[in-house]
Amino acid sequence: MNVQPVQDLPEFATWLNAPPTTLTELRGRPVVLAFVNAASVWCAQRLAELAQWQSRNPGKLQLLILQVPRFDCERDPEQALKLLRRQGVTAPVLLDGDWDGWRRFNVTAWPTLVLLDAQGRERDRLVGFGGELDRALNALCEDGARVADNDLSRARELHPEPRLPLLFPTALVVTTERLYIADSGHHRVLECSHGGRVLRQFGLGTADFMDGGPGEAAFHRPQGLALEREWLYVADTGNHALRRIHLLSGQVDTLCGTGRPGEPTEGVVEQPRQAALNHPQGLAVADNQIHIAMAGDNRIWSYHLGQRSLKWRAGSGAIEERDGSGHVAAFAQPTSLAAVQQVLYVCDALGSSIRAMQLRGDLVQTLVGQGMWSFGEQDGPRALAQLQYPQAIALSPDAPLLWIADAGNGRLRTLRLGGGELSTLELPRRLHGPAGLALGGGAVWIAETDAHAVLRFDPVSGVLSDVPITE
Repeated sequence: MNVQPVQDLPEFATWLNAPPTTLTELRGRPVVLAFVNAASVWCAQRLAELAQWQSRNPGKLQLLILQVPRFDCERDPEQALKLLRRQGVTAPVLLDGDWDGWRRFNVTAWPTLVLLDAQGRERDRLVGFGGELDRALNALCEDGARVADNDLSRARELHPEPRLPLLFPTALVVTTERLYIADSGHHRVLECSHGGRVLRQFGLGTADFMDGGPGEAAFHRPQGLALEREWLYVADTGNHALRRIHLLSGQVDTLCGTGRPGEPTEGVVEQPRQAALNHPQGLAVADNQIHIAMAGDNRIWSYHLGQRSLKWRAGSGAIEERDGSGHVAAFAQPTSLAAVQQVLYVCDALGSSIRAMQLRGDLVQTLVGQGMWSFGEQDGPRALAQLQYPQAIALSPDAPLLWIADAGNGRLRTLRLGGGELSTLELPRRLHGPAGLALGGGAVWIAETDAHAVLRFDPVSGVLSDVPITE
């Protein structure tokens, strides 16, 4: 075990939501340095585990998060902080934009936790999901000392998110009369008119995992929606569950999910609350099946509504960009799906790519994307075009056109299917972290996630307008 004093934090790094401090100033209390990438689901899950331990052990240690960017957009302080706040992060965050802290502490992978004792010495290090987190944290705090009353975690966050009707909205569904919104930060799903008036709320608005009627059900950061007849299916991401809302009665029930990330198992789901999922994020319905973009295990799964069974369709589980059939193929954090005519389109966030999977045979092919570490903003032929951390896709109902929320570039893009080119729509301004798209009523509806807003874009007139959500 390395118990030598470590170097201090980078002197010129940017503190995003707390006053600057140093490890020297924090002597006398245990400290956990969490080296994470805000775009990574695996990092988000590690931070969620840390938050759960802290809620059970308040005041025992000081957590500092070092955000180490993968994408260019994450080098922007505001965008980096927004990505972390989407996950509910409130701990002090340091932007390690030049990877200085990463090198000082000899970090080699996301996520890495460096555990420092009260004397500033490294006592342990957890890389990836290795090691037992609870055991390591309990050992670090075994002397029972409490963090001082003036610790950073108790300080009020600098520049908090504004209080608005929406908080980090993501997925959208549009019908001829209704607009459904996954209001992720408020842990609920809203049914609105096209004008933005809230008609019904599903979920109590607190992070929990409960089935029942409108006054009982609860979600935890829902991020995916799909509509089929009177059922609205929900990727309840924070609960690692697939849920559904019966729109006629408002009743919510669970199809599968345990409330914690786990390894999904193929076969009939006998007990929904015992069938694990791993960060389900995107949904699409086709052939009486709900197709699931499982961002936590980099695979595509299908839940058969008639058989009530799960099937692993494609993806090896490794974070890679590889074409091929079924389990030979590989994805890099799939986040959004769209289905039409036996083809499932996949938005692959960390690969900055758009993939296509044939629902007969599960053959996966890359339509746009130049590899795991290649990203940009270039339009043009598919072999040259680039995206940066795309978050959502939607199909045009009347043209072979795929719409893309290119979140890293703040752009709305289109890909003409059948060998066409990638194009950028001319909007009055860049978008702030768009992570949801829907088409309907002659318009493109955009969840401008980081601005806590829903926008309506008219592709004929080019007008981009805000949809005022009113309760």
